[in-house]
Amino acid sequence: MYEDVIPSLQQAYDRHAAQRDAAGLADWKIAERQDFASRLRSEGKRTLLEIGAGPGHSSAWFRDQGFDVTCTDLSPAMVALCRAKGLDAHVMDFLHLDFPPASFDAVFALNCLLHVPGDDLARVLAAVHRLLRPGGLFFYGVYGGYSFEGIFPDDHHTPPRYFVFYPDDELRRRVAPWFDEVSFRAIPLEDEAESHFQSLILRPKELA
Repeated sequence: MYEDVIPSLQQAYDRHAAQRDAAGLADWKIAERQDFASRLRSEGKRTLLEIGAGPGHSSAWFRDQGFDVTCTDLSPAMVALCRAKGLDAHVMDFLHLDFPPASFDAVFALNCLLHVPGDDLARVLAAVHRLLRPGGLFFYGVYGGYSFEGIFPDDHHTPPRYFVFYPDDELRRRVAPWFDEVSFRAIPLEDEAESHFQSLILRPKELA
């Protein structure tokens, strides 16, 4: 269960917080972020929640673009780095996003939901859905394209992290009960024959 992997994820990201803060973003990630911001502007969206924000690079960028940004991460060290950038940051995991319903116009999740065990993804998607206003937008970006679930034995983080990857069709099927698909793109990765980046922009459904 997700609750079982949280302690090791916290340790891994606490230990690598400074290293991640010093690292830059790949050009294609910057392009994805810019594309989402353009769509938010075109629809008049202002409030954005970034979950799994890491050291806050993207949250700070969205703030500097004029958005009202809140961010969360399960790593206290990452949240401290976010706050050092002047961000409104909170230590929260995906199942304890302690905000009122319909608090945000948009949610941004870049390479963080791939740590959620498959059996718990529905609960996390329901939690994100609850926070979005009607007509809101959800950027869901993860590595995938094939099936894998478990601890990466060759992970460069200590302790090694838990990952879940989905084929494109399965990921799209899993989000469908809560979200309508606005766009989907499979972005090739250098030196990766098996995997790619899955970029989804989603809109919350009206649930009965």
